Amino acid sequence: MFTTSPVSGPRRTETRRAVRAATTVQMAKRSTLFIRIVEGKNLPIKDITGSSDPYCIVRIDNEAIIRTATIWKTLSPFWGEEYNVHVPPSFHTVSLYVMDEDNLSRDDVIGKVSISKEALSVKPQGLDAWMNLTEIDPNEEVQGEIHLQISLLGDGDVPRKLRCRVLEARDLAKKDRNGASDPFVRVRYNGRTHESAVVKKSCYPRWNESFEFELDDTLADSLLSVEVWDWDLVSRNDFLGKVLFNINRLQSAQQEEGWFRLGPDKPKHSQYEGTLGSLRLQLRLRDETVLPSSHYQPLTELLCRSVETHLNGNWPDLIMLIDETTTSENRQEVATNLVKLFLGQGLIKEFLDVLFKLELEKNTEPNTLFRSNSLASKSMESFLKVAGMQYLHRLLGPIINRIFEEKKYVELDPNKVELKEAGCTGLHRLQTETDVIQQSSSLLQSYLSELMAAILQSSSYCPLLLCQAFQQLYQRVQARFPDPEYRKVKFIAVTSFLCLRFISPAIMSPKLFHLREKHADARTSRTLLLLAKAVQTIGNLDTLVCCSKEPWMVPLQPAIQQGIAQLKDFITHLVSCHDSEDLGLQSRMSLQCGSMEKEGFLLLHKTKDKCILMTSPFKKYYVTLSKDMLSYSRAQHSKKSSSIFLPKIRAVEKVEEKCFGSANVMQIISSDDSGQQETLYLDCKSVNELNQWLSALRKACSHNTNTMSCYHPGIYKADRWSCCHQKEKTDPGCDKTRHGVTLQEWYDPLDPDLEAQLIYRHLSSFQHAMRDKYYELIKQEADDADADQDPKKVGGITRLSKILQDLHDAHAAVEEEERLKNKNVFLELQT
Repeated sequence: MFTTSPVSGPRRTETRRAVRAATTVQMAKRSTLFIRIVEGKNLPIKDITGSSDPYCIVRIDNEAIIRTATIWKTLSPFWGEEYNVHVPPSFHTVSLYVMDEDNLSRDDVIGKVSISKEALSVKPQGLDAWMNLTEIDPNEEVQGEIHLQISLLGDGDVPRKLRCRVLEARDLAKKDRNGASDPFVRVRYNGRTHESAVVKKSCYPRWNESFEFELDDTLADSLLSVEVWDWDLVSRNDFLGKVLFNINRLQSAQQEEGWFRLGPDKPKHSQYEGTLGSLRLQLRLRDETVLPSSHYQPLTELLCRSVETHLNGNWPDLIMLIDETTTSENRQEVATNLVKLFLGQGLIKEFLDVLFKLELEKNTEPNTLFRSNSLASKSMESFLKVAGMQYLHRLLGPIINRIFEEKKYVELDPNKVELKEAGCTGLHRLQTETDVIQQSSSLLQSYLSELMAAILQSSSYCPLLLCQAFQQLYQRVQARFPDPEYRKVKFIAVTSFLCLRFISPAIMSPKLFHLREKHADARTSRTLLLLAKAVQTIGNLDTLVCCSKEPWMVPLQPAIQQGIAQLKDFITHLVSCHDSEDLGLQSRMSLQCGSMEKEGFLLLHKTKDKCILMTSPFKKYYVTLSKDMLSYSRAQHSKKSSSIFLPKIRAVEKVEEKCFGSANVMQIISSDDSGQQETLYLDCKSVNELNQWLSALRKACSHNTNTMSCYHPGIYKADRWSCCHQKEKTDPGCDKTRHGVTLQEWYDPLDPDLEAQLIYRHLSSFQHAMRDKYYELIKQEADDADADQDPKKVGGITRLSKILQDLHDAHAAVEEEERLKNKNVFLELQT
């Protein structure tokens, strides 16, 4: 920790050195953590009903970023929620806390699962496993950092004393009911102990105290222990964390100063191990070093050329090789990266058309067309989610909201009808099974009619890119299967994506498509499932199959048949769109810029050069985040009452819970034209809404230059800061600003460099398989033509190999630059 040994390495060539010089300034490190919380089992009973109401909180280090939906009255909950979180490369741990929601008291903690960054890094393919919940040990639940200066003092080169200067700490755990702690420091060395003063009601204490110890040569290898504790008058003091230093290692540096992360105490054996249930989790950490755009240009050009040459009849090309060699494990990710890259290049139509062509060449059975998880199917599915989500929200939003609000009991299957759930139609007569099924059929037909009417009307606002993709698909299938007996196949090809892979899944799980903030309850979920089944039947353009497998769907048959006719008319109109000459440029520009807009009602409190007045409550405003500014007004469509230009924002951070009695308050610190600092406080309804706004604002302000490095997580009240007790209102801040943790959303702007980097990584992983397949296809073509291999075609794979090697060299140069930089930092510390 305190010493380094000189590290030598081979000299790089001039080319490698030039690459390093070009990449040092502009390259960026990006870490993305994929989290899928699947389900739990064997959870303990927490309620008097003999069950629990579990939900999960996800924390990156000590910062809560996600709260799942509550699954009521179950010990085996299913969530199925997934998130992509952009995290700083310096993060340490991701933890998932399983909680039991209580309406009358504080929520109970059931247990937790913690996974270190190191455990995720050694498994680049990701983790997919059941993990046992462990109890919450207070001595393990530590957080925060402490600022120390440790020095060796003495005459000449012989140290005689050890001095530990305790300056301050930040972001300590909250142990008291007032939302803070009363921290003090205990320093131990060579059998002696010193304690600092207690700082009352603060998680950001400042001590500025020094402690000295006599050095004992026989104990040169002993440890200096710096512990932080929360002082309690009545009960035992609470442990807040500690840092250990090896004095022998320190002697070569003489002095060490900095912020040190507090660590836990030695873990104790849990008496509840294996009895708290388990979680099934899927986690994958991706650390990417993204080089400047110029490094990816040859790969991007090769991919674009591959699309164009294939459509002109030349093969084998790069897209074909990717299609042939991707595995089922990485096909979805490869498809998503390629879709985003070609969207950014304005060639998404051409890319999808190549995949359609390849799929149709391999498939001779029209009934299974695009039903497998091929690259074509995965790419089209990703394309719909990336380019069609706004369309989906406009299409399904009203009907989904209606079903959630009405909460009607709907059931068609006689084996599942529960009369007690249905209630009664009158004062004295209970509903019969026939009554329930008849009313359910009527309701479902109403929902289905509303949905089909919305689909028919959506042709006027369906994005032109989607129309053209469906048009290409329709025409390719029609040309491949022109016989009259296959006249439905071209329609089914479109509905297999539009209905079966897009609309129907969104109806069944609206939360996963961002249509609702929470999962549906059991009753609403059943209604959504039955409606989704009806949509699937319409999408298959066949009522007989469904009704033969599930005869209780027969009451919907007239509505389904009418829906099939309406859907055919819709598709016929949808695929009749005409090309626009400048469509490629328009779509590329709009998709590259993305949409950072976010809006909704929030509670606001604004302060300008004055203390917080707790008598002045938060007021409800409609807040809108656009590409240039954050504005708010008293009503959604009224004139904006005030706004903040995004370049003026200096920090966007959370506020301590004790300040306003809410854990979901954030602050936006900005400066006006005169340079005067202003703070706007926003109170959100939930931790999810809080982090969505934090994430959106952090992304929108990612290029701001006048950002703050530290801030106050408290408020200035009663002539001092509530967090660190400093009396100067202009005090620079007691906590570091956090710009690293953001949530990946469907409306995020495209990042062409990142997508190219991800594709490079994929191609590198199956480069040898691609080469073997390439030569196999070339040889097969030469044998069929009874001719020699074409040198130009053989040169194609050589070109790809050179591009991948150049990118590999550029990454190697960056890694060496980082190693040399770290080495220089340690050498500077020594001198």
